[in-house]
Amino acid sequence: MKYIVMRDDDTNALMPVSCLERLYRPFLDRGLPVNLAVIPKVSAEASYVPGQPEKFLMTPNPSSAKYVPIGKNKELVDYLLANPLYHVVQHGCCHESVHGRREFDHDDQADIVHRLEEGAHLLRQAGFGHPTTFVAPYDQLSTVSLREVACRFRVLSTGWYEWDRLPLSWRPKYLVKKLTGTPHWRVGPMVLLSHPGCKLSYQHSYDQMMEEIEKSIQSSNLTVLVTHWWEYFRDGREDAPFINILHQTAKYLAERPDVQVVSFSDIAEQKIALN
Repeated sequence: MKYIVMRDDDTNALMPVSCLERLYRPFLDRGLPVNLAVIPKVSAEASYVPGQPEKFLMTPNPSSAKYVPIGKNKELVDYLLANPLYHVVQHGCCHESVHGRREFDHDDQADIVHRLEEGAHLLRQAGFGHPTTFVAPYDQLSTVSLREVACRFRVLSTGWYEWDRLPLSWRPKYLVKKLTGTPHWRVGPMVLLSHPGCKLSYQHSYDQMMEEIEKSIQSSNLTVLVTHWWEYFRDGREDAPFINILHQTAKYLAERPDVQVVSFSDIAEQKIALN
């Protein structure tokens, strides 16, 4: 059996509910879980590079507040709670720069702990329960962040792991992972997942996207497929061909008898084999 985790990043309080419904109704109708990496308290000033607002800031900020907790968007929260096949995981805290670096790519332990705990609190407060899975903005974590995440979460989903950033006690297990060629590994009770890059992205060839997804699925018993909802609605316009590929993916996953789409919660609860 091949296991697939659908991970969509950057759900936040400043986004239209209609975007998720447009993208994922074919998944929900087929009983396929979708894991949403939710920003607990999005920065209304978040920018990829200075002066360029993040593209996930799609709707105007209804207040002058710099930060907007996910619970402030009642329509979005109600929609997610009404569709239990959406699984909420914690995506950073505010998705902003700290000390001139990515939110969890620095060594200020007090700041990292505050953001991890505040983010989890805001998700609980909104009604989503305590998050068991963490996704760092841009998949970037410092050594300090890795240690603190391991103290609080059962699953870490990221793109890659760098030897120089790993805590020393983690390195022997990472070396075994590399020597055996396995994409996923464990440190204590925490599962560390990697993914093959964002295969569902407008930056790739639309003609070859399904083929690349199929190759990724064949390469491992467990594959994390990562995408970003806002990529399908760039510049305020719907990219219908790209959305069609996402919907083809839902059909493909539902119809393959040797594929099961699972949630990060299934992994945290050790319901499936990793490799």
